[in-house]
Amino acid sequence: MRPKEPKIVLTFRSTTDAVTAEDYFMEKGIPGRIIPVPRDISASCGLAWCGPVETAGDIEHAKLLGRVRIEGTFNLML
Repeated sequence: MRPKEPKIVLTFRSTTDAVTAEDYFMEKGIPGRIIPVPRDISASCGLAWCGPVETAGDIEHAKLLGRVRIEGTFNLML
């Protein structure tokens, strides 16, 4: 079993929002991936995006630009 690391987890209202965010993050070289929503979190959509906590600034910038629609942002050990 690999050790848990701090991660930023984003939740979305819809699958479309999750896929749009993933596409944008990939285009911008922001590391991370789509995962099932962790049990600790409830969300409208069953998908979440997980990445290193160091990407928080890039994510906030994308959100402010209106490039991604995020329902919730969480810092978890995964």
